[in-house]
Amino acid sequence: MQATIQWVKDVSFVGESGSGHALVMDGSPEYGGRNIGPRPMELLLIGLGGCASFDVVTILKKARQQVTDVRTELKAERADTIPAVFTTIHLHFVVTGRELKDSQVKKAVELSAEKYCSASAMLSAGGVKITHDYEIVQEA
Repeated sequence: MQATIQWVKDVSFVGESGSGHALVMDGSPEYGGRNIGPRPMELLLIGLGGCASFDVVTILKKARQQVTDVRTELKAERADTIPAVFTTIHLHFVVTGRELKDSQVKKAVELSAEKYCSASAMLSAGGVKITHDYEIVQEA
């Protein structure tokens, strides 16, 4: 895996993934940014959420659950000192579908957290306390 980061101006950068996708990153105005893109640490949080959400959706589909939507809400705390690393992250999964089994949703969340999500494993190994919970919204 590889990526390239190109400085644009002030504290704005364009990151391009090895697969050819690009995004703008920017700092806050207090650091000279123009607020035209997410902060790099926000992207780490989004990456974790994407990794875990991917796992939950694919595990539930393999379990033949009728999933129609998954929204993952993440809340993180950072250290007060430099480097301001993440200290805790909580993932809350809102899983919507028809006839969803609680046991299957619970298992999918646990498998993502404990086995499959590479981002979660990496951050946990770095000392971040990561917690998870979920809720199920049944559709008629």
